[in-house]
Amino acid sequence: MAHYIAIIEDAGPDHAIGVPDLPGCTSGGDGIDEALRNAPEALELYGEGLYEDGQPLPRARTLTELKADPEVAEDIDANMVALIELRAPAHAAE
Repeated sequence: MAHYIAIIEDAGPDHAIGVPDLPGCTSGGDGIDEALRNAPEALELYGEGLYEDGQPLPRARTLTELKADPEVAEDIDANMVALIELRAPAHAAE
């Protein structure tokens, strides 16, 4: 199973999680715990959308690779990160 690094942003009473390798893939919640619980489902839905569009799932980069990316490095330095597992979608067994 793939694991993606997510950036956890504290936006006041709400928390948002973004996945740099999956542009537009986000998860949220009233707290960090809820946002983290919701994150695997967000990844799964994102992957299913790509599959339906006939697009491949982008490769998950390592933390070292993300830190070397100037578009992501500042967000990683300013926020917490978490490793989120992408559960195998139903079509993976086909």
